[in-house]
Amino acid sequence: MAALNAENLDALAPEVERPAYDRAAVSSAIVHFGVGNFHRAHEAMFVDRLLSAGYAEWGICGVGLLPHDAVMRDALRSQDGLYTLVTAAPDGTEAARVIGSLVEYLYAPDDPDAVLAKLDDPATRIVSLTITEGGYGVDDATGVFAPVDEATLADLDGFGRDAAPRSALGYLVTALARRRAAGVPPFTVMSCDNIQGNGAVARTAVTGFADRVDAELGAWIGENVSFPNSMVDRITPVTTDETRALVRDRFGVDDRWPVRSESFEQWVLEDDFPLGRPPFETVGVQLVEDVEPYELMKLRLLNASHQAMSYLGILSGATFVHEVCADPLFAGFLRGYMHQEAIPTLLPVPGIDLDAYCEQLLARFGSEAVRDTLARQVVDGSDRIPKFLLPVVRAQLAGEGRIAHAALALAAWSVFLEGSAEDGAPTPVADRRLAELQTAVAAERERPGAFLDYAPVFGDLGTAPALREAFIAARASLAERGARASIAALA
Repeated sequence: MAALNAENLDALAPEVERPAYDRAAVSSAIVHFGVGNFHRAHEAMFVDRLLSAGYAEWGICGVGLLPHDAVMRDALRSQDGLYTLVTAAPDGTEAARVIGSLVEYLYAPDDPDAVLAKLDDPATRIVSLTITEGGYGVDDATGVFAPVDEATLADLDGFGRDAAPRSALGYLVTALARRRAAGVPPFTVMSCDNIQGNGAVARTAVTGFADRVDAELGAWIGENVSFPNSMVDRITPVTTDETRALVRDRFGVDDRWPVRSESFEQWVLEDDFPLGRPPFETVGVQLVEDVEPYELMKLRLLNASHQAMSYLGILSGATFVHEVCADPLFAGFLRGYMHQEAIPTLLPVPGIDLDAYCEQLLARFGSEAVRDTLARQVVDGSDRIPKFLLPVVRAQLAGEGRIAHAALALAAWSVFLEGSAEDGAPTPVADRRLAELQTAVAAERERPGAFLDYAPVFGDLGTAPALREAFIAARASLAERGARASIAALA
């Protein structure tokens, strides 16, 4: 068994692919905030392919901001920035590759000036982001920049006072202000988060931050900085000790933080890079003028289906995504949601057969090899549901369409927040708005439908009579019959 580092690459088993390029010759024109598992299974993998094709200037400098990112710093430092990506196909076939595209990693609390220097460098042409749905500070209901996280608020308060930034937005706006003052053209900001119009959301966040500290800077950013939209797709569970054991036992690699994902990959990206970009299209990225049809398809079919299945699955006692999707009852529920509620809200998607796409999703969800957990899907539901599921509800209500499946999922979320599954086991509740959500759910005892009055999630949608009626009926069904019988009743 070989410990993963640059010296031991040649000692790895032949079945493990590894970088064939000279990593010492790679420079990093991309800076990425949020080096988590999804980034390492997606963008970093595509860039690894580019480096293998000879585009050595397009390596990645990762940046960590949060306390738990120190663990990533230590893991990457001990492994010379290398890590193992294992992909699993629906039939169980697995493949492993060592990814070498992360040629630098900066933990911002260690040296904020080093991060700013990297962002200031004219060689930095793209800054990409996976900072989660809640990292942008854009209100889901209003679409307005309204940050609530402590780091962003501190950066707004301390901007221009020589205080080191703490948030991604603080670093971006500080660096763009410095580039503007130095006459250096601005980098492109490329969001890779699962948000509808992620580039537009990033624009709102960055310009909104800048407007609060310097209106002229905000206007300059709005006129000069590109924020391409993208659609990203690859199911990537969290790394566990089981993942590490798999990589060690199956592939003979001792990796502190490997990544395991499904074999499916998709990245649809608007081609808007004023300072240039690598030839993404040569490594499997689809460059388009308009991402919206693709992102609506993915967000409302894949991501919203994860929300639709997960709360009901957890209430019924399930743990894994594949466990739920192997159940004909749940598979039928998801087909009903997709075809009756989500697909009617979509735009025409060039080159995509939506019926085939839905069946492909069910096959991906049903892959036991990926071992994705329902608990992973429900973290920060108050950020995910407004972006994935509620747009379907809003569009369906506007057209007097069906919402029964979505309403049952929302009712299941509210029951899930009460803390117990049907067998009495605690539910894996993890949400930054948890206290407020639980207060909203508690009001249901005296006033059915009160949960829908929680404006940070539902905005004015909760006042819609059709939604309230369906939600109240769904909650009553869950209380009386449970999740499985409530699903069966829809059929």
